[in-house]
Amino acid sequence: MINFEEIIGLKVVTSEAHIIGEVKGAKIDTATWSIKFLNVKLTGDAAESLGLKKRFRSSKICIPVGMVQAVAHVVTVTRTVEELENSQEIVECKD
Repeated sequence: MINFEEIIGLKVVTSEAHIIGEVKGAKIDTATWSIKFLNVKLTGDAAESLGLKKRFRSSKICIPVGMVQAVAHVVTVTRTVEELENSQEIVECKD
């Protein structure tokens, strides 16, 4: 088991080893007290690829925890950048 504080700041990497961002937080279901989404601050390139490029601030997406393959020195997701672009499960996080 890993403490959530240890995940904050980890790089998020696709299945093809592209860094897409960094974990900034999570969305928690308070009924079950389980984490449903990781809030990921995107790199400029990833935001542009996903069509979320912001002019004055960075973009964040919510990645369902079901897409997380592994957590170690990085968080690895089970999708490629192209699969993330076409995914209906990925949404822009609103703070």
